[in-house]
Amino acid sequence: MPKSKSLKIGILVSLIIPLILFVSIETVLSYFVTLHYVDKTYDRWLLDSARALAQEIKVKDAKVSVELPLAALEIVKWDDLDKTYFKINSAEKGLLAGDSIVPEPVNPADWSKPIFFKGKIRGELVRVVSMRVLKKETQDVFFIHVGETLNKRQEMMTDILLADLIPQIVLILIASLYLLVGLKRGLKPLHVLANEIAKRSPKDLSPIAETHVFSEVRTLTDTINDLLARLAHAIAAQQRFIANAAHQLRTPLAGFVIQAERALREQDMDTMKPALLQMQNSAGRLSHTVTQLLVLAKSEPIDGMNEFKMVDLFQLVRTTCIDWVPKALQRQIELSFECTEQFVPVQGDEALLREVLVNLLDNAILYGYSNGHIVVSLTPSMLVVEDDGPGIPEAEKNKVLERFYRIPSSPGNGCGLGLAIVKEIADLHKARLELGRKNAKGGTRIVLVFEGHV
Repeated sequence: MPKSKSLKIGILVSLIIPLILFVSIETVLSYFVTLHYVDKTYDRWLLDSARALAQEIKVKDAKVSVELPLAALEIVKWDDLDKTYFKINSAEKGLLAGDSIVPEPVNPADWSKPIFFKGKIRGELVRVVSMRVLKKETQDVFFIHVGETLNKRQEMMTDILLADLIPQIVLILIASLYLLVGLKRGLKPLHVLANEIAKRSPKDLSPIAETHVFSEVRTLTDTINDLLARLAHAIAAQQRFIANAAHQLRTPLAGFVIQAERALREQDMDTMKPALLQMQNSAGRLSHTVTQLLVLAKSEPIDGMNEFKMVDLFQLVRTTCIDWVPKALQRQIELSFECTEQFVPVQGDEALLREVLVNLLDNAILYGYSNGHIVVSLTPSMLVVEDDGPGIPEAEKNKVLERFYRIPSSPGNGCGLGLAIVKEIADLHKARLELGRKNAKGGTRIVLVFEGHV
């Protein structure tokens, strides 16, 4: 079983990761900005040292000298963190003073302003400034190079970055803690909802109360309530079906048992035969009732949904009518089929649509007059079944569509499910069922109109 994901951790991670990414980007940007300003600050001090050395270049009587008293050297070289190196060169005389190991810029293009660059002295990284010095007293050109190790710069960089980064890390920790507490508080209604559902009895399908439910969670509770309502409807339908089935099956079964006991008491076949005939009738009635109950159960899907397919209503009605011709002839009734089309498509369940016609034909044959006529007609939008029997009284039109209702003094031993099944299947196919008279003299005309399926 795959491990379930935590909504709380998922939300927390989705919020914290962007925050950490933002802080990381801000830290990188801060590093380069800080580096720029640290270099700018210490470069200015480095340049001041170079200018101070320039003041020590003296020209007298065309002679160049560099006077570096101890105080001047202390100003240039004194530093408790870094080492400072300098070099004064002359274009004509070469090294005048300082350390020859101080690096010089490579092929400088412009000496009109000081040149700053990084180099190495004795394996250590140094920051060097080089500048050109011109004296009016001579045509010679002088170059001053001052280098310094990077300890102060790195220390200042570290101090500034830590001063910037530590508060942000603390902020992330505080924000994470606050988000965690907020998520626990925010997800609490879901835990309450889960506990409420867990404590329910399997028979309790009442809607979930939405008094303290957030609007974002209400969609979930609405969906659950809709599911509970449909489940309650389905269970009620099943219970109703079981109760009806038990009621309808009890009578023919009881009759079957009574006649079987009667047959067992008889000694010869002649006296046993009436009981056997009654048993045959009870068995037939029981079989008919079971068949109709099963069709009725199929016409009540639990979820209210059916997977319909394209059905050729012409072929279905034609073959069903042919199958029922022998039964109609037994009662000397003429059964005819009329249709001007050779293909009548409709979206539906083929087995249920056949049951509609079977029940209509069964009723028409059962309640129609001998030597009468039954006409089944089909158009692209409706199915019509007409007989010339006594018809359905106006006051009984709505009642005959109810389950297990039979018009008083009706012939036959039906169970009152035929038209109820037709109505259930018609509703399932979103078709309209109309009951009426064939003509002024009587007869029954039943119309099934398929709206939006043709």
